Amino acid sequence: MKATGIVRRIDDLGRVVIPKEIRRTMRIREGDPLEIYTDREGEVIFKKYSPIGELSVFASKYAETLYKTCNLSIIISDRDAVIASAGVSKKEYSDKNLSREAEKIIEKRGFYSWSEGADKLPVIADSDNHFIRCAMPIISEGDVIGCVASVAEQSEERAIKSSFTEDAEAKLIQTAAGFLGRHTEA
Repeated sequence: MKATGIVRRIDDLGRVVIPKEIRRTMRIREGDPLEIYTDREGEVIFKKYSPIGELSVFASKYAETLYKTCNLSIIISDRDAVIASAGVSKKEYSDKNLSREAEKIIEKRGFYSWSEGADKLPVIADSDNHFIRCAMPIISEGDVIGCVASVAEQSEERAIKSSFTEDAEAKLIQTAAGFLGRHTEA
């Protein structure tokens, strides 16, 4: 565990303020759920909670199925990082932070589709090997918890490399996001 040298007091209602520097570094936003753990040494540990992260094995299988049956490269993320992928290097994408552009797509809570001539938005923060072709935020009980996106290599001239039309690809991504959102509600 990394020491920060920051000390905070608990107020009369049992609240403690997490310093802005730590919230920014850990990408903790207002309203984000946190899990609270204790250990035997008396430490209290706060960990960001990711409802979609609980489904990482299931999400991986869903992404693999889309890739195998439709030839679509897929990433599934929570609000901050990739939790599942298929058709792209797992080493390059697994647990990597999303790009600011991808986060903005999620915050808008609506469907995104790349169009010919538009900027190619990177998927993750530290790589621009792939761009987002279409993306749909995963919404569960009214909260955005992640995103499903189809991606393509930056060098691809055409947006669609499979035999699917853009409309079919959009419907598949929207269906996957809707299904995962409803699955977390159960």
